Amino acid sequence: MTKTPQLTPAHVSDIIQMALSDHVSFQDIRREYGVAEKDVKALMRDNLKPGSYRAWRKRVRDFGDRRENYK
Repeated sequence: MTKTPQLTPAHVSDIIQMALSDHVSFQDIRREYGVAEKDVKALMRDNLKPGSYRAWRKRVRDFGDRRENYK
């Protein structure tokens, strides 16, 4: 299990904004905040409405299928 660093509300907000962006990869988030991809997904699940989370995951999955280096 990955050890997630303690995050301030501002950092959580920044991570959510980065994760929602199509131009920022999970690797970029990990480099900046030390949060693994699975932890970003858990953070998004905890902070987005269920429908918004499902739409985000679908978008990430669909883009990942079309582009080799996405998220």
